[in-house]
Amino acid sequence: MCRHIGYLGEPLSPAEVLFRAPHSLLVQSYAPADMRGGGSVNADGFGLGWYPGPGSPPLRHRRSTPLWTDETLPPLAAAVTAGAFVAAVRNGTTGLPVTEAAAAPFTAGRWLFSHNGVVRGYPDSLAELAKTLPVTELLTLEAPTDSVVLWALLRARLATGEDPLTAVAALTATVEAAAPGSRLNFLLTDGETLIGTTWTHALSVLETPAGVLLASEPLDGDPRWRPVPDHHAVRATAAGVDLLPLTQEPS
Repeated sequence: MCRHIGYLGEPLSPAEVLFRAPHSLLVQSYAPADMRGGGSVNADGFGLGWYPGPGSPPLRHRRSTPLWTDETLPPLAAAVTAGAFVAAVRNGTTGLPVTEAAAAPFTAGRWLFSHNGVVRGYPDSLAELAKTLPVTELLTLEAPTDSVVLWALLRARLATGEDPLTAVAALTATVEAAAPGSRLNFLLTDGETLIGTTWTHALSVLETPAGVLLASEPLDGDPRWRPVPDHHAVRATAAGVDLLPLTQEPS
């Protein structure tokens, strides 16, 4: 499994959650508290994507190495403030490549996406769903991993103008039908809306007057952290936070 964090709100330095919090993403990379049988460390790459300003496409920094070995990101994250960002550390599924291209967040246009989990039976279980994508799309995927294929399937829905929460929910149900028992915790943002899902793995939410944090594990002992129930989605916008159940019926 992996660990990931999404933020939406007033401008915040990513360094606060990546490096400075008591149970920061850095700590979660080598001492995670809730991997649920999905490994013991997250050392197969990391990434940070953020929005440098209103209306700007996201910028991204990724590596295939453990977060604790990178000397570039700490000063970079400390120099940045952003109203939305997604960061992740990767624990790669056995047999899948460890490359920079396999590290979240993934991006297209305004979107940033991260997947914490695994698709059971990959690649065979996703073969039929992958047939719905253009051949050129399949031939140019960033990396041959389940997360990258999920992102291709999701961005195909988003490209049609489908509501992002509807698209995430539909993808979750469709993949669960094709690959039962998969772990499908997603983070998706366009800088204005932040969506997270729980599907057989943990996610917690922290709401403050300044913004909303979604994280695989709470970053500190703040009593306002709340676990998101399994099989639910969280949608955060400037208007507030909604918690909605996910269905297992494909659409």
